[in-house]
Amino acid sequence: MASTPQPILDRPPISADAAVGASAMRKATRRLIPLIALGYGAAYMDRVNISFASLQMNRDLHFSATVYGFGAGLFFLSYAACEIPSNLLLYRFGARRWLSRIMVTWGILAIAMLLVRTPWQFYTARFFLGLAEAGFFPGVIFYLTQWFPQELRARAISRFYISLPLSSVVTGLIAGPLLNLDGHLGLRGWQWLFLVEGIPPILLGIAFLYLLPDCPQQAKWLTEDERAWIIHHVHNDPSLSGQRSHDLSAALLDPRVWQLGLFMLLMLASSYAYTFVAPDVIQRATHLSTSKVGYLIATLSLLGAAAMLINGIYSDRIQRRTPHSNYPRYMHIIPWAFLISAGFFACGLSTNPINVVTAIGAIIIAYNAMQGPLWSLPGSFFQGRSAAAGIATLNMIGMIGGFLGPYFVGFAKDLTGDYQRGLLFMSLPMLLGAAIMFYLRAETRLRSTALRTENPVPSS
Repeated sequence: MASTPQPILDRPPISADAAVGASAMRKATRRLIPLIALGYGAAYMDRVNISFASLQMNRDLHFSATVYGFGAGLFFLSYAACEIPSNLLLYRFGARRWLSRIMVTWGILAIAMLLVRTPWQFYTARFFLGLAEAGFFPGVIFYLTQWFPQELRARAISRFYISLPLSSVVTGLIAGPLLNLDGHLGLRGWQWLFLVEGIPPILLGIAFLYLLPDCPQQAKWLTEDERAWIIHHVHNDPSLSGQRSHDLSAALLDPRVWQLGLFMLLMLASSYAYTFVAPDVIQRATHLSTSKVGYLIATLSLLGAAAMLINGIYSDRIQRRTPHSNYPRYMHIIPWAFLISAGFFACGLSTNPINVVTAIGAIIIAYNAMQGPLWSLPGSFFQGRSAAAGIATLNMIGMIGGFLGPYFVGFAKDLTGDYQRGLLFMSLPMLLGAAIMFYLRAETRLRSTALRTENPVPSS
């Protein structure tokens, strides 16, 4: 009589494993994403609030468009310079302490912006603000790759990254009332803006120190099975297409890091080219008050938030059908790159209020929609220390675009008298960005074909 097969005790049934995984992901999402989202929302708010402050500040301090654009962009040079060391320090000291340190430091420096009086003080304040914030975003991206497997990563990133458009909503809603405090307690309206918006990151930095676990192993709110599920599925990701190495050089020498970094440079040059001038461009086209311009940008940012969530969910759904390749991710990025280019083209050719608002809205929606799929890519290239360095390198290269975009449109305005020609020229970068994504997509297909050839599926 044949013996009855004994169950494998160290491996739960598939249904039980799925239930453990679902529970682990629910807890991680609920405990981590809202806190991280609040932190990044505060970071982005302090990074771009000068776009509203400039409506008063430039006039009060006699800043030209070139001075303003250079100072706005200078933030990104110091930020970029410290990306890699900051992410390696996060890897060394843990996310909890390092992200907390970043937030408290930049909150203090954001408040110090109210003391600016001269162009060189403006440049210095922006430079040190970038220095303080360096590593926060790539640190968070790396942190999430330690918690969410590849097939759930675009959704997880979108859920925290939605704080970017939502912070624009908050800034748009409160900028007008804060600017209208002009003269209260001896402070100008733009000074109130810097003061009030610098307080949240300090408070959130303290919250990070007490609420954020460094890794799944330290999360007391997970069961042992849930910890094991996360560790197994993150470190045995079938879509991991690069070397399973923790070596720093593995990331820095991989051509995909530099190709993707160039895409991000072009993307962020485009993004911040409009971010820092959008209130001024819309106000000139529509002749609306500062408060109404803020409400309009808040509305457009809400549409961007919806696009980010929807495209992140859809991208993950498609990714689950091809777990061994990132090939589908690129087609959730390329169409939006073309839409950004079209938005700049339309904005640069027309001063009609409807056309300008529609064009800027298209840019906002497209930029936000691509973020989840885009930032889910680098986490599949590497693991450990090399992943931390690779993600930081990508963001370092991209942040240079954050300097080039604002500086270029500011210089173009002083040269031509308006922002039109500068914005028209900005229709070109994302066409090149789309070409880079087509190339990476083709390379991914070749890698997948080569792997199937080397490791054919045995016939039954």
